[in-house]
Amino acid sequence: IVLEIGFGGGEHLAHRAGEEPQAGFIGVEPFVNGMAKMLGRIDADDLANVRVWDQDAALLLPVLPDASLEAVYLLYPDPWPKRRTRKRRFVSPQTLAEIARVLAPGGIFRFASDIDDYVGWTLARAAHEPGLRWTASRAADWKTPYPGWPGTRYEAKAIREGRTPSYLTFERA
Repeated sequence: IVLEIGFGGGEHLAHRAGEEPQAGFIGVEPFVNGMAKMLGRIDADDLANVRVWDQDAALLLPVLPDASLEAVYLLYPDPWPKRRTRKRRFVSPQTLAEIARVLAPGGIFRFASDIDDYVGWTLARAAHEPGLRWTASRAADWKTPYPGWPGTRYEAKAIREGRTPSYLTFERA
């Protein structure tokens, strides 16, 4: 079972679900436009292995069983860049602890963003989560998309606008 938090238009989620029809996917997206796009993709691509949830992922994580997920993806989340709005960022000590709890041993948490401040924010908080271990051993590990990365429209926009994406992978310790 794989969880994607904030799937946007669903490009990544649909790609992964199509690649792995034997796996189950849960997509979480509170915004109706993204949900409508994903439901269209599920229907058009006959993705019987996808379930969607239209509320905040912070409400879903606590009710998932321990060690129940193979992977969690958080790709290009809303950066809330202003100092006074950073408290709204999805990545927090609480959500990282929940992600670590629901990941199976050896499971992965992948985070991608083109906002350097949010990448640093995530690394700083993940470093204090004993259930997660950052897998990078060299700079190229976090500057290169992970294998099989299909790209997203948010990534394409960032690159067009001159921002450099970062790709962080953490493993359940």
